[in-house]
Amino acid sequence: MSDDARFGLDRHVTLPGPLRLDGGALLSPVDIAYETYGTLAPDGGNAILICHALTGDQNVASNHPITGKPGWWTRLVGPGKPVDPDRHFIICSNVIGGCTGSSGPATVNPATGKPWGMSFPVITIRDMVRAQSMLLDHLGVERLAAVIGGSMGGMQALSWSATFPDRVRAALVIASAARHTAQNIAFHEVGRQAVMADPNWRGGDYYETGDPPAAGLAVARMAAHITYLSEAGLTEKFGRRLQTRSAKSFGFDADFQVESYLRHQGISFVDRFDANSYLYITRATDYFDLAEEHGGQLANAFRASKARFCLISFDTDWLYPTSESRAIVHALNAAGAAVSFVELNSPFGHDAFLLDSPGMNRVIDGFLRAGA
Repeated sequence: MSDDARFGLDRHVTLPGPLRLDGGALLSPVDIAYETYGTLAPDGGNAILICHALTGDQNVASNHPITGKPGWWTRLVGPGKPVDPDRHFIICSNVIGGCTGSSGPATVNPATGKPWGMSFPVITIRDMVRAQSMLLDHLGVERLAAVIGGSMGGMQALSWSATFPDRVRAALVIASAARHTAQNIAFHEVGRQAVMADPNWRGGDYYETGDPPAAGLAVARMAAHITYLSEAGLTEKFGRRLQTRSAKSFGFDADFQVESYLRHQGISFVDRFDANSYLYITRATDYFDLAEEHGGQLANAFRASKARFCLISFDTDWLYPTSESRAIVHALNAAGAAVSFVELNSPFGHDAFLLDSPGMNRVIDGFLRAGA
């Protein structure tokens, strides 16, 4: 199996398509960048799909090619960890609309020979899932032992169970929601407007200039990053402490440590992420409303599913608070689905699912082993 060119790190496939999108467009061909870890069992029964969050990528447990940093979920994925390549065949792909190899605004439009830019069709969470389904067909995976995701990845996990109920045996949904609230949409709109107000955006046609809208994207990242944290966590980490100075400057440099931290987050983000992709993926999450896709009743989304579900929330997450997870649990109960749920304590807000969380790891490990 290790000799199969389809499997391994830093993989890319161009699938002929067409992929019919929720917006009505047909996307063809469909490029998907992905990675796999472990060995696919002869019966294909050990495949686990990990879905990344908004600014994530396929490098779930391998070093990022641009930053050189370890994968974004190495606390969960790896030998001896809950998602273990010695037991599982792990798949993680860059979502369509993304910017690390899958079809998106930065990839080449075959009709023009130039980057798509803003002519790339608007995509949805369900479109991302349909593209992943095409990838699984390419890999020879008929059914997933589990689909796992946090934040936007959790939305994909929910959409998987609703869109392809016969292909999912278990779904792990972490720090997520079944639809975006008005507040969620509002924060995203601030970020999009920051990008589009940057004169270097040029209506999305900045690829040939080599001068992307870095300032606008950095501000978008700064605003979004605040929503990933908690007030208690910010206070504990930074408080009102000054940055490399003993007194206020009475100017507009980064006097406070928290200001310097946010500026660093914004600047480092633009090195690895495409501004147009940020527009497209935030729009996809804003459009997400699983109940709306199923006649206005969330329970209807799960009636055809035979999967086991596990939902995890964090008590300091105000972006996707525990009430959002409880609403999903209630809908799963109404649909007669097998579901477990836990709210974990953490000072880290929404970001808790990416940080050190022994409780989360224990829950995930137990849930996966229970279905083995």
